[in-house]
Amino acid sequence: MNWLKRPASETQITHGQRLWLYIVASVIMILLVAPTVIVIPMSFSASQYLEFPPRDWSLRWYEHYLSSPAWIDATWTSLKAGFLTMCVATPVGVAAAYGLHVSRHPLGQFFYVVLITPIMVPVILIAIAAFYVFVQIRMVNSLFGLVIAHSILALPLVLIVVSAALKSYDMNQEMAARSLGASRLTAFLGITLPQIRFSVLTAALLSFLTSFDEVIIAMFVSGGDNSTLTRNMFNALRDQIDPTIASISTIMIVISSTLLILSQLFGKSRD
Repeated sequence: MNWLKRPASETQITHGQRLWLYIVASVIMILLVAPTVIVIPMSFSASQYLEFPPRDWSLRWYEHYLSSPAWIDATWTSLKAGFLTMCVATPVGVAAAYGLHVSRHPLGQFFYVVLITPIMVPVILIAIAAFYVFVQIRMVNSLFGLVIAHSILALPLVLIVVSAALKSYDMNQEMAARSLGASRLTAFLGITLPQIRFSVLTAALLSFLTSFDEVIIAMFVSGGDNSTLTRNMFNALRDQIDPTIASISTIMIVISSTLLILSQLFGKSRD
């Protein structure tokens, strides 16, 4: 009870006075997290159908996933697309953020808005546009086309994260290196990049997860041998309720959570 009387901030507001805020925040968090948490025990059900809570426990759906060539091929496609999207969107986004930050061009803010437009436009419109363009140049159902489309979605996230990091960075350090004879590229790689590395790592991770979890664009531009995991999951839900989807979702949750945790640990260990 003494905790309720302690100040919660420098304004001397106590935890007791903020108790209503903690309750509301907890309820909202439960509502947001509950659907994700429920999927995990459902993936261990022995039933032929999705059920919660499971009456019997089994690993049959994980075994089904690991023994299915279609699911494994789709998983590798999603992993490759995510990795390549990260490799494309991260350097391009970092370069764009750096260029807009150091530029004094009056149209800099305009170009910034243009580059982040993909997160303001409904994804379905981007998917339709990408499908129309890729049909013309025969890139539908290709891994390269999927990576380009996903990079369009990931680029704004990289730009926003890295731009925020650069705003708190003292550019005079880079200017000092350049005054001593270093080129702009050398100064950026040796001085600026190491100090914003955590933001770049976070942006790269977001790029990977954007591609790995994306389904709408994948429905339009992927297919055949390059069908993604999320596309196959959507098709499985449309055709039949397959509990294998719960096991795949659990694996995706584990992968995403692990990457986020590793990025945080890596960032703190390097700071």
